[in-house]
Amino acid sequence: MFPRPIERASKTSRVAYQSFLPFALFLWLLPLLAIFLTSMRGSKDINTGNVFGWPTEFKLIENYYTVFAQTEAVKYLINSFLITIPSVAISVSLACLAGYALAIYRFRLALPLFFVFVAGNFVPFQILMIPVRDLSVQTGLYDTIAGQFLFHAAFQTGFCTLFMRNFIKALPFDLIESARVEGVAEWRIFWYIIVPLVRPAIAALAVLIFTFVWNDFFWANVLTQGEQVKPITAGVRALNGQFISNWHLVSAASLLAAVPPVVMFFLMQRHFIAGLTLGAVK
Repeated sequence: MFPRPIERASKTSRVAYQSFLPFALFLWLLPLLAIFLTSMRGSKDINTGNVFGWPTEFKLIENYYTVFAQTEAVKYLINSFLITIPSVAISVSLACLAGYALAIYRFRLALPLFFVFVAGNFVPFQILMIPVRDLSVQTGLYDTIAGQFLFHAAFQTGFCTLFMRNFIKALPFDLIESARVEGVAEWRIFWYIIVPLVRPAIAALAVLIFTFVWNDFFWANVLTQGEQVKPITAGVRALNGQFISNWHLVSAASLLAAVPPVVMFFLMQRHFIAGLTLGAVK
């Protein structure tokens, strides 16, 4: 049922694994290495077509300074945080409440309502492009920060609820019954018993939704028109001029945009390990 640890494999398998792993890691990192190499190039290499060769001049500090000082990249990064953080907070909070209700309370529409949350995850998001844009225009949320994070929060809540409901369902129901016998209010049961137990799941969801929303490019272009409210994923292309190619600046800004999700993942890595063992011990 579970894969056999590599330590228990044959010597030939271990040697093949140890030989193939660095090669696979290099292939995985090759695009990032190419982008990093481009971010060190000067404009002379870009204009002469030396995009994939070794740089003739290294301007790492100058390129990153230009991105911060002479472009709108900082504003795009701030917009990304203003969109992503509320989206994560709203979707995870609603998912905790909805997951608790669907997992603990028994009512007639519990299962159909849960199926609605599940089915919403299988709807292709491309078919929602025109209705969502029209709705945002009619409500005055088009081309605004609020319109973007409200949409992301609504779109991600279904997946978060599915995730959270399954975590809460796996918890011992005796804990809740014991608290109810003692006369503990429902909101206290949720806040002081359920939330601490599912904290690893909350952390995992926060990292996942942060990554999903931060890396979004499609809806950033559908729900915005001007440059003032674009996140970094959509605004980075504005660094490339109409008649001049600034791929070295685009590469530098792209690497900067990749830093926050990576940092958040490593900060929350301990909670992922705790989430893997949740429910493993009775």
